[in-house]
Amino acid sequence: MKNKTLVLGASENPGRYSNMAMLRLQATGHEVVAVGRRAGSVNGIAINDAPAQSDEIDTVTLYLNPDHQKDYYNYVLSLKPRRIIFNPGTENEEFEQLAADNGIKVQEACTLVLLGTGQY
Repeated sequence: MKNKTLVLGASENPGRYSNMAMLRLQATGHEVVAVGRRAGSVNGIAINDAPAQSDEIDTVTLYLNPDHQKDYYNYVLSLKPRRIIFNPGTENEEFEQLAADNGIKVQEACTLVLLGTGQY
C-alpha cells in the first residue's frame, strides 16, 4: 500500500470530484480514509459522517468549501499529515497558514491531476 490519504468532503455521488478521487486513489494503491457529510461507501471505502481517527495519515485532500472547513481545523491538524491538498474551490488562506505553522506542507492543486500526471 502507498501512502494513506484522508478524503475530507467525501461523497457517494459519482459526479463529485471527491468520489472520483477516492476511486483513483484506490486504483493507484493508496489506502483511503473518507469523511463526508453523510455516511456511505464507495467501492468498499467507508465514508464516515464524523471525524475518523486514523494513524499515519500522509495526505489530507480537501473537497469542502472554506466555510465548512472551519469545523475540521483541529481534527486535521491533530492527524499531523505530511501535507494538505487544497483542491480547486477549497483554497483557504487561514487554514493554509495554520497548517504551515504546524509544519504541514500546503499544496493548492487538483488531486486528480496530480494522480494523472504521476506527481501524487
